[in-house]
Amino acid sequence: MKRVLCFSLLLSVIPVAAPADIIDSLSARYCRSLAGADAGLVPALELLARTPREAEVSDQNVVELQQRYPVTQAEADSLVAALRPDGTWPDINYADTLRSGWAPKRHVERLHALARRHYVAPALATAEALHRALGYWLRERPVCRNWWYNQIGVPRTLGQACLLFAPSLTEAERRGVGEVMRQARFGMTGQNKVWLAGNVLLRALLEADTALVRRARDEIAAELVTGRAEGIQPDWSFHQHGPQPQWGNYGLSFLSGMSFYAELFDATPYAFTPRQRALLDSLLVQGYRWVLWRGRFDVNALGRQLFRNADRDKGFVLLLAAQSLRRGASPDVVDAVQRLADENFFHPDRPTALTGYRHFYSSDQTLYRTPGWMASVRMASQRVVGTELVNEDNLQGYYMADGALYTYVRGDEYSNIFPLWNWRRIPGITAPDVDGPLPRRQSSNRTLRVGGVGDGDHGLTAMELNRDGVHARKAWVFAPGFVLCLGADVRTDRAQPLVTTVEQRRRRGDVWKGDDRWHHDGTGYVVLDADSIGVRSEYRRGRWHDVMGMYPPAWTEGDVFELTLHHAAGHADSYQYVVLPGASRRQTRRFRPDRAFRVERNDSTAQVVRLDSRRYVALYAPADVLLDGGRSVRLDTPGLYVLDAAGRQLAGSPFTPAEAVPAGR
Repeated sequence: MKRVLCFSLLLSVIPVAAPADIIDSLSARYCRSLAGADAGLVPALELLARTPREAEVSDQNVVELQQRYPVTQAEADSLVAALRPDGTWPDINYADTLRSGWAPKRHVERLHALARRHYVAPALATAEALHRALGYWLRERPVCRNWWYNQIGVPRTLGQACLLFAPSLTEAERRGVGEVMRQARFGMTGQNKVWLAGNVLLRALLEADTALVRRARDEIAAELVTGRAEGIQPDWSFHQHGPQPQWGNYGLSFLSGMSFYAELFDATPYAFTPRQRALLDSLLVQGYRWVLWRGRFDVNALGRQLFRNADRDKGFVLLLAAQSLRRGASPDVVDAVQRLADENFFHPDRPTALTGYRHFYSSDQTLYRTPGWMASVRMASQRVVGTELVNEDNLQGYYMADGALYTYVRGDEYSNIFPLWNWRRIPGITAPDVDGPLPRRQSSNRTLRVGGVGDGDHGLTAMELNRDGVHARKAWVFAPGFVLCLGADVRTDRAQPLVTTVEQRRRRGDVWKGDDRWHHDGTGYVVLDADSIGVRSEYRRGRWHDVMGMYPPAWTEGDVFELTLHHAAGHADSYQYVVLPGASRRQTRRFRPDRAFRVERNDSTAQVVRLDSRRYVALYAPADVLLDGGRSVRLDTPGLYVLDAAGRQLAGSPFTPAEAVPAGR
């Protein structure tokens, strides 16, 4: 009875159109958005139009991003001229069997492009080509070995193209399109569920089925919840494929799609509830804003999708999603969206206002932001899956969640580095210093001792590394001018040396060397404790194909700067080093560690660092922590702590997900 009353009240404040009018209104909104006619997106789309497009695309986020580029008449004419009488294009391999980057999908993507052009500039030649190309697909029904293309990717792209071209479809074409669209059915979880329901929504609009529109809307909105194994997490990260962070893959598609539907359904009987809308806004404002720096996605947020220019393109996807959320948003959210757009895209030279320490405890990931630079650490545990290898995506990423540390000033420091990397030397990690192929399987870490704690402008992140016979206690202390990196009990069960990588990125300009300190590309490095140090600045060749199988086996090249710490086999080792993002050569030369912090302990039991009057403690076993004046305080529960000079606990986070509390602003 209460639900009926609430719906009646909703209808009393929202003008209710006849069913046919609602279908027409939603279809028109949908088409205007696909055609780039949404006034709120014009500045972002103009910026996108000036950005070169990728030639080889598999990532669905980038597929849909490319569908936001304007289609010129010359591009449409070229597609029409190349189309063969049987409705195929000669440069597409219709017999392709790849599971990622499946070539025949380009056929429906070209249909989409022609339909967008025809929508804004109708032409007989374009219409005839659309009928011919659509006829081929409906006649031959190409099938991919990867279910995702058959049920999600193709129906989504084809359905949107046909919605744009709907007034010109024949009855036979409508029936054929309906059959293809019926490959998408309600079901699954997380973003897969949203994609499937979105495809059903497209079919409902094409068939003018208002009851099915309502069912599809409800299926979509049902995923705007927290507390499930997959989907939005309570710390505002996103999981899919089990307890695995999926910022740049499924999660970005979720945010992008939900933002589109929020705008599509706004001020209609299908509008999201205030609670659902609040969850979506929080996912952007408290989650996704943190992983974007100067318009580019953090490498730690890309997941398995290490495509060429992925950091840039996913940044644009986030911008467009954020702009869609402006409609119907609160003033605070509108302001956050505007700042995201200005600081990352329209005025990226301005200092960012989003600063502080934030640990995403559901995903074992830390972001630290200052007005001029950002740092990111990605870890894994028995609670959180590290990385995955699916459909030949991420063929080399076995160690990507072993404490990878990236620091950014411009934002493009690691752009397109992947073919040139030594993948056992990802920045921040400790791994076997050996040659040979990497394991090609999902990565994991056999420990629960992973976490983070912060007090605003400072923070501490720590992990116990325990996998494949490699052990280490790794900690990172974040402060406005530096990141202090500590390692203790670094050892292996096997007779092999280990290596901790301080940095590995493209070389830009000269490398300056001082006394156990280096400066390169706007960042300084100071090594305080290490058995031996390795430095390389060298030319390398590599292949995208060896990282992401969808690329052809062509070579690329470039110069790489690498700084490493080496640990001999047979004994436990330790290390200490400092990263100075945004520092000049002079600042690197003059940096005084003794004036910035004091490392009071770095062993298998605890890592203790004093900053000003506070102590940051990573505790792996019960221990006494020494204070000033010879006093001490007893800590019995393994975890992370911030103590004042008297030993009082200012913040704490035991190594348990239920008790972990994120900090930051």
